Amino acid sequence: MERHLYLEDLFVGDRFQAGPIAVTAEDIKRFAREYDPQAFHLDEEAAKSTMFHGLVASGWHTAALTMRLLTSGGMPFPGGVIGTGGELEWPRPVRPEDSLSVDSEIMEIIPSRSRKDRGFVKMRTKTFNQNGEVVQILVTKLVVSTRPKDSTSA
Repeated sequence: MERHLYLEDLFVGDRFQAGPIAVTAEDIKRFAREYDPQAFHLDEEAAKSTMFHGLVASGWHTAALTMRLLTSGGMPFPGGVIGTGGELEWPRPVRPEDSLSVDSEIMEIIPSRSRKDRGFVKMRTKTFNQNGEVVQILVTKLVVSTRPKDSTSA
């Protein structure tokens, strides 16, 4: 049985890790063809003459891969990983053959004043490549359920 963490189980400083997930040139091109069709995401030769000096993943592709890692083990919250907004940075591009992992840390826990069945968690998630370099920083506010009144265990 999958273990869920409720708002009452969480503490500032708690960390969650997930990964790795591999990124291939074909993955980068497939995502770009559908969602971000720019030369530096689609064509190795054209990408060489850009500021990236080679093929790179769309930042939105990096965000989608981060979400995949978070939902497949990085955040065991009941009801899923539900965000209400946040800030997103891409300090370094993701390149073909990179392997990404995430490390998330709880920065703040905010009980809801109007809904006793939930609260909010401010979370910082850093996505790293295989060299330990940060490729994305996401700071978001997540909705997290409180433990159901009729439940005594996770």
